[in-house]
Amino acid sequence: MTERPCIRGRRRFIRLATAGLAAPAATVLFIRKAEAVELMSESDPKAVAVKYKMDATKSPDRKDPAAVCDNCNLFTAKPGEATGACVIFDGRLVTAKGWCTSWEGY
Repeated sequence: MTERPCIRGRRRFIRLATAGLAAPAATVLFIRKAEAVELMSESDPKAVAVKYKMDATKSPDRKDPAAVCDNCNLFTAKPGEATGACVIFDGRLVTAKGWCTSWEGY
């Protein structure tokens, strides 16, 4: 038995639409992972602007001894990880024991 042309066309449309929607979603997932690969340098202009230090104990501007990137609202990492992405630095990695003037506590 042969298929009617309208059914073949509909199936083809569904396959193409599914592939067309899945490809951008997969691309976004891979790009998000690729963004947070570079470790932020203290000499970067953005880091200098907010006085970022990779080791919070070396920052003379830090007043709260408990304030570190690891407990900042802008820091995104799993608990216990040494580095994580920071919203301030466009998702680039910062050290969990770092600090900057943009620190926002819980």
